[in-house]
Amino acid sequence: MDVLTLSRLQFAVTTVYHFFFVPLTLGLSVLTAIMETIYVRTGQDVYKRMTKFWGMLFLINFAMGVVTGIVQEFQFGMNWSEYSRFVGDIFGAPLAIEALLAFFLESTFLGVWIFGWDRLSKGWHAATIWLVAIGSNLSALWILIANSFMQHPVGFVVENGRAVMNDFGALLANRYVWYQFPHTVLSGFTTAAFFVVGISVYHLLRKKDVDLFRKSFNIATVFGFIAIFLVILVGHSQAQQMVEVQPMKMAAVEALWESENPASFSLFTVGDEANLKDRFALRIPYVLSILSYNQPAGEVKGIKNLQAEYEQLYGPGYYVPSVFTTYWSFRFMVAAGFLMFALMAFALYKTLRNQPLNGKIIALMPLAIALPYIANSAGWILTEMGRQPWIVYGLMKTDAGFSPNLTPGLVLASLVIFTLVYALLMVADIYLLTKYAKAGPSVTEAHEA
Repeated sequence: MDVLTLSRLQFAVTTVYHFFFVPLTLGLSVLTAIMETIYVRTGQDVYKRMTKFWGMLFLINFAMGVVTGIVQEFQFGMNWSEYSRFVGDIFGAPLAIEALLAFFLESTFLGVWIFGWDRLSKGWHAATIWLVAIGSNLSALWILIANSFMQHPVGFVVENGRAVMNDFGALLANRYVWYQFPHTVLSGFTTAAFFVVGISVYHLLRKKDVDLFRKSFNIATVFGFIAIFLVILVGHSQAQQMVEVQPMKMAAVEALWESENPASFSLFTVGDEANLKDRFALRIPYVLSILSYNQPAGEVKGIKNLQAEYEQLYGPGYYVPSVFTTYWSFRFMVAAGFLMFALMAFALYKTLRNQPLNGKIIALMPLAIALPYIANSAGWILTEMGRQPWIVYGLMKTDAGFSPNLTPGLVLASLVIFTLVYALLMVADIYLLTKYAKAGPSVTEAHEA
């Protein structure tokens, strides 16, 4: 395995590990803020206990997210120095703003929130957790502004072999951001909702703290249903943008080898990537055009046609991503998404009818905590793998961005170390979340006593 392959694998490992923590942070910060706001408005002690319990789980996850995120930024200099040299003037700006503005906002007010329970008025204390939530989601925005430049570069000129920013406003207005950001944040809200619902059901089935966990279930169910419904809507719009901005990614998502108008949707395809053709395919006519253009006609370009087009535009080379990875990551994401929608719709029905939380479907809700993690990971694999062979789409190939002076042994050693350390952190996170989630609110009350 060469330096490029190992560097890509290393970044993939650290990204997937880090993104295990991020969505829960985004969503649980907002849910905790909502719960404390209800406490401030009602004065009911159950909501204060609720806020402290879910807030404790938020803190555990937040700490792990910070630790795993720091390493990623160092990798741009260590493993991807040519990429950093080429686009550092652009890519570095939103990352610097994220660290100096958003991260300091959330971390500062998180400290105030932790130690301010008996020192601030109820209203001001609730305001601090809202600032934490705003900071967390602003942090995601700035990181996605940087990532969106890689997906759809705007606001730059190339001078002396480097990409230089000439329009910061264009970077902020990049339309790719304004599909990617809401999709990511709403996915985080969905993750948190399933987390709260699953743990609440675990306690309700055991008749523990019934009032607190039933109220938690109700809040998270409404929050989660709205979030997953909007995820699906935004995801649909994002796919339509993909047809226009990254047509090769869409062609790979559908294993569409030849351009079609109207275009068919793949129900199941076994492809021969070496020869760019189907071994077996089950497709539904018209549906891909309907999904792409909201009408039964409209061309969706195929892989072969785009390969020829890109050779003319960018020169000789192979411009097709891994069709297998892109095709199946999309389907895992979508399948998990619609299953989450069905489960949350059922939970909302139970909430609105104030029905007892029993039965086989409800009993599955603790296991369903895994669904958003599957969808989130599959979504990021699709986003990054579907962009290949580009590290900056249409501007710089991945094989031109890595650090050329590294040796395979050095990268392999760091890959093994990162993987082991991150695995330990993952185990620690799951252990702590499971331990304190099972213990319930009594654990926070015991610490206070």
